[in-house]
Amino acid sequence: MDKMKQQTPDLTAQNVDRIAALFPNCITESRDENGKLKRAVNFDLLRQMLSGDVVEGDEAYEFTWVGKKAAIVEANRPIRKTLRPCPEESVNWDTTENLYIEGDNLEVLKLLQESYLGKVKMIYIDPPYNTGNDFIYRDNFAVSQQEWSVESGEWNEDGERLFRNTDSNGRFHSDWCSMIYSRLLLARNLLTDDGVIFISIDDNEVTNLRSIADEVFGKQNFIVQIIWKKRSTPPNDQVIGASHEYVLIYAREMLTARLNLRERSTDQNERYKNPDNHPKGPWAPGDLSANVKGGRYVASLNYPIVNPNTGEEHYPPHNGNWRFSREKVNKLLQNNEISFGENGLGRPKLKRFLCDVKQGITYTSLWDFVPLNTQGSKEMTELLGNLAVFDNPKPTGLIKEVLKLGSNSDSIVLDFFSGSATTAHAVMQLNAEDGGNRKFIMVQLPEACDEKSEAYKAGYKTICDIGKERIRRAGQKILTEWEKKNTQLTMEDNSAFCAPNSPLDIGFRVLKLDTTNMTDVYYSADEYDQQMLSGMESNIKPDRTDLDLLFGCLLDWGLPLSMPYTSEEIGGCTVHTYNEGDLIACFNEDIPESVIREIAKRKPLRAVFRDSSFADSPAKINVGEIFKLLAPDTRVKVI
Repeated sequence: MDKMKQQTPDLTAQNVDRIAALFPNCITESRDENGKLKRAVNFDLLRQMLSGDVVEGDEAYEFTWVGKKAAIVEANRPIRKTLRPCPEESVNWDTTENLYIEGDNLEVLKLLQESYLGKVKMIYIDPPYNTGNDFIYRDNFAVSQQEWSVESGEWNEDGERLFRNTDSNGRFHSDWCSMIYSRLLLARNLLTDDGVIFISIDDNEVTNLRSIADEVFGKQNFIVQIIWKKRSTPPNDQVIGASHEYVLIYAREMLTARLNLRERSTDQNERYKNPDNHPKGPWAPGDLSANVKGGRYVASLNYPIVNPNTGEEHYPPHNGNWRFSREKVNKLLQNNEISFGENGLGRPKLKRFLCDVKQGITYTSLWDFVPLNTQGSKEMTELLGNLAVFDNPKPTGLIKEVLKLGSNSDSIVLDFFSGSATTAHAVMQLNAEDGGNRKFIMVQLPEACDEKSEAYKAGYKTICDIGKERIRRAGQKILTEWEKKNTQLTMEDNSAFCAPNSPLDIGFRVLKLDTTNMTDVYYSADEYDQQMLSGMESNIKPDRTDLDLLFGCLLDWGLPLSMPYTSEEIGGCTVHTYNEGDLIACFNEDIPESVIREIAKRKPLRAVFRDSSFADSPAKINVGEIFKLLAPDTRVKVI
């Protein structure tokens, strides 16, 4: 029972708690006047988190690196971008809840901040491993060789070189650290309170990644560093060949994080039988005795257990005691929860009932029970042939195990280094196996394939082309296997045969990162002339469709991008209804008042129109009055 504090609250500690909730990377430790450790705020880092510019101050490898502050600025900097829908490249556009987004993942993560804030249960990423070379994820914070040389002190004030510039120098670590740091800062915001993130990494950057993740998520939210055995034999070109990689697991908040137990195998469950038809169900024999450790003999636990079938007395082994008191054993005997063997003549054994056993197995940090990396290449070859684009893509078996551990049956799963789309494949496969309804969001930079590669020759111009095709083929394969299995079960059940209606979602909506839907204005007021004004009557770019505008509004209003919507003609205007009234939009010019009234009568939560939909300001004011009268709770905006 807790004691009453009998004192006023520690407001300073509460303020630190609030800062920790918003900026866990800004919390450090210091010593109080008694020399004891206490939590403190790194105000320099907090200033940087709240600044749009690089805050002055030296950067060194403490753990810090050249470009770290700039990475924070870049993560916080707003962008004028949007996501444009591509139904023609999608599968089951109208019904699917899965997303495939093409674009730089840093900018995509920024765009998802409102729509998926606190909604993603699990993130899995397999970022590019740092091999000491430049890589494609180079952002504004990635400094040039010359800039890094000056900032890091590679050259002294007299222009003399201090050390040799090789690929092992810290600039390559700095670029990689900046790249992953800014993305993790944004990704953390998307996790649910019980959410978790899994990050695959090898030996090159695992130490740096641990330090970065400790900052972003907080050391207290580190769960475990899994060792995945990825090879059966070590490489022959090394003295000691690495046959493993790592998967780091962090919680959004350790106190509320939820992980699942590993599934029990069929063999484990089959050990439990019910030969005596016990009402509690199947059981397996277990020891009633326990060894005495360190000579701690307990006399009260050394007594005879009488076999009710024969009257024979059984004592514990000479080096042990019974596990339970005499009273507990008598109760077990009364409830028929002690076995004396198949013929009733053996030594007493405890009946361990399956219903009392933990319905799962605790995971260990060594994962040698999932497929090797060669399985990932085999899966790609079976689906797409030998494209030779991805070096040892992750096997679906590994990602499925990650999903079983970290997701629920209806979770949103995000992978913003999608690559070969193994995560999407694994989500669909696991849903087919356990009846789940997990949804995936894949994000991938449309990196160009080498024109000499087999993939390019086969028509795949970018990595995204390969990823999307893999999801299409994997989804169709999974659906075919699911229908075959369920048809067979239906026939074996002797029920009326009918083709099963699949609940599987094997589709995905394709969205592509692009510049804003709005036109750019480059002139000040005194530079306009009549000809320029006539060409700028519309503030919407001419190549943008109603669907582009609709999805731009979803991002602006923070609505999920995977909900159903309908379009219909009302009074000669196209009206879009998103998720049964979460938003109604009409982007026609000169919308009649009758259409405005019809939209208002439906009382949507939100309504949006083009600014040019109304002839003048009085017409716009009239729209507001109509909604005040017919739908006072509707929020109305124009673009």
